[in-house]
Amino acid sequence: MAFRVEGIDPAPFRHLIGQPDEDLLAIGVKRFVVDAKPGFPDRVEVRDLDIGETALLLSYEHQPAETAYRACHAIFIGENSGCRLNLVDELPEAILGRPISLRAFDAQGEMLDADLADGLALTPIIERLFSNPRIAYLHAHYAKRGCYAARITRA
Repeated sequence: MAFRVEGIDPAPFRHLIGQPDEDLLAIGVKRFVVDAKPGFPDRVEVRDLDIGETALLLSYEHQPAETAYRACHAIFIGENSGCRLNLVDELPEAILGRPISLRAFDAQGEMLDADLADGLALTPIIERLFSNPRIAYLHAHYAKRGCYAARITRA
């Protein structure tokens, strides 16, 4: 079964790019200079940012559904991020190289299933989850810190 991995839309964050650190801190956003790779996974391009790049750490509502599963958590946005990731039947390195929690939701945002695996073992799990016709989309989360990584849909 074909699947699509999508990064987040960068448009809602463009106004933050280049803002002074003090202004960012006043709204709960913190700028980092990337000093380790891997370590700062950008959620737009779903890639590990390179050493020397800058990243913004902010809270992001990745599950806006009006259910008990409504959720937000910390994410990094690279200040030089361009187009959002749109991969079909492939997983980006930033997901392949980490343990991932997959959370499966129906169209109303209710969680129907979940699983946990090393990134390299995810494809059969994605296919198994999507074999349930009630599952509308998956969220991938970096398992160690629980941060939202990407959305996965049927392609």
